[in-house]
Amino acid sequence: MASVLVPLAQGCEELEAVTVIDLLVRAGIEVVSAGLGPGPVRCSRGVTILPDTTLDEALKRDFDMVVLPGGLPGADHLDADPRIRQLLQRMAAEGKYTAAICAAPKVLASGGLLAGRRATAYPGSLDGLDLPDTTVTNEAVVIDGTVITSRGPGTAMDFALSLIEILRGHDKRAEVETALQRP
Repeated sequence: MASVLVPLAQGCEELEAVTVIDLLVRAGIEVVSAGLGPGPVRCSRGVTILPDTTLDEALKRDFDMVVLPGGLPGADHLDADPRIRQLLQRMAAEGKYTAAICAAPKVLASGGLLAGRRATAYPGSLDGLDLPDTTVTNEAVVIDGTVITSRGPGTAMDFALSLIEILRGHDKRAEVETALQRP
């Protein structure tokens, strides 16, 4: 069974975190949510999420993919955490998937994972970063090899469905999407 780590930082975007977690679970993917520290995570709109574990505990095992929810200041907290940077670089070195939505692609950029790739992010969140060889688009979801990025809360469902397709195939994505009754 595919396994996915979703690190949750204080101030993350709850719509993105919950949508990704929910849809991946519906697809039969093992999802572990991990707070940067112990206890509940208060999201950007005030919703509180209780992670499955802490990041320190989660880092004791391997995952097939790591997914970073965006939101502010959540993405800034992820970007400032050296454990996240080390995790992303290890995942990339092992050829595993790294994914980020909204403001979180800047965490991938800071770790050097967007170099030479196409990516998308929340408008303005990559401004001011030195990304001369990164092509930034306004697409809802961009898949470039093992790096997947998405624009923001409104694209969270498309993002999660793309992750399902990567990990479980087109048929599983279609099954999950059909049950959601999307137009």
